[in-house]
Amino acid sequence: MLLPYERPTRPAGAEGLVTLHDARFASRAAEARLAEAVGLAASIGVTVVHSAVLPLRSRRPATLLGEGQVEMVKGAIEENQVGVVVVDAALSPVQQRNLERAWACKVIDRTGLILEIFGERARTKEGTLQVELAHLEYQRTRLVRSWTHLERQRGGFGFLGGPGESQIEIDRRLIGERIVKLKKELEQVRRTRGLHRAARTRVPFPVVALVGYTNAGKSTLFNALTGAGIYAQDQLFATLDPTMRAIRLPSGRTIILSDTVGFISDLPTQLIEAFRATLEEVASADIILHVRDVAHPDSASQRADVIGVLTEMASGPHPTLDENWPQRTIEVLNKADLLGGAAAVPGADAANSVVVSALTGEGLDALRGALDARLAAGMETVEYAIPPADGARLAWLYQHGEVLTRADSDDTIRLTVRLSPADRARFEQS
Repeated sequence: MLLPYERPTRPAGAEGLVTLHDARFASRAAEARLAEAVGLAASIGVTVVHSAVLPLRSRRPATLLGEGQVEMVKGAIEENQVGVVVVDAALSPVQQRNLERAWACKVIDRTGLILEIFGERARTKEGTLQVELAHLEYQRTRLVRSWTHLERQRGGFGFLGGPGESQIEIDRRLIGERIVKLKKELEQVRRTRGLHRAARTRVPFPVVALVGYTNAGKSTLFNALTGAGIYAQDQLFATLDPTMRAIRLPSGRTIILSDTVGFISDLPTQLIEAFRATLEEVASADIILHVRDVAHPDSASQRADVIGVLTEMASGPHPTLDENWPQRTIEVLNKADLLGGAAAVPGADAANSVVVSALTGEGLDALRGALDARLAAGMETVEYAIPPADGARLAWLYQHGEVLTRADSDDTIRLTVRLSPADRARFEQS
């Protein structure tokens, strides 16, 4: 089925693109998935000149699509002078090679498109390493596309040597060696992150992590709460590298807010593994803020996708998230301004959720209050006897806890303090 599409003016140097969608094997509406695929392509400057939803009766091993569909797309490619075709589905190396031969242009699948975006957006050393690792893991299975024209090289000297390594074997070996090196470097990054987290446990600031579907407004909310100026645009995967800032809540309590990479449906497995170091920031958070674009027509499916990734992190073969993560999660229904304000948002009165507009600031005070309430709900009441000369520990308790009672004597100050379990552990270990 071809969807109506108004052809845009093509700027000089822009690439054409046809976006396809595997409608049968997706749980979400075909039109929504198509719109998302077009947004992904447009986010890296590709001009979309044609888009289509092609229903599949069955997956063809050679081309994924049926013969008639291949010919139909070929006609659209020739008519629009298309240079790149994006198939919104997973293509095997053979399918990708055959489609490129049939259409005489470059073909990439959903995984390849997301990798292209990640490669363009990564800025920090960690992000660059993660993207390169994901690219190599992806390309290692597709070398056949690049080197099928090369014969085996001959070993030995002169013309008498036997057959040696083929070019594909050489490339595969070189890629394997580079992957091993990248994994070692990323392991060092993870160890460094672990040391940073250990350092934060000694500094009694709870960590609040922002998670959500890509383009849900996490970075805009982060900037609104912290006053930071991190990159925030109305595009998919605007943020790849985690950013952390300290903010003060109405109670006076200080927290660390962490902005993380956005999730997406059918996130490539290479990226889930490569970005494990980034997702570990979510695993160590005291509170998880699940930011949703409540104005998006596919908001419910996006919510399910994010919960699916978090559930996989908690129940996979190597879990990085504890099973109690739902109890420490608050849903933030963002972009209320697009629906006429917080009062007009469906589910605005639901428990365990806060309606906000990060753009206008509506609901941010309620969100800060919800964070305060959530942190206070898990607090424990304990008693301590502090020597009067130990002013540092006394000030620590006043700064990071809620002092309920105090009794002074010549040799002891007795305090009844309300502390979070994490803060109590930090204080008693100091």
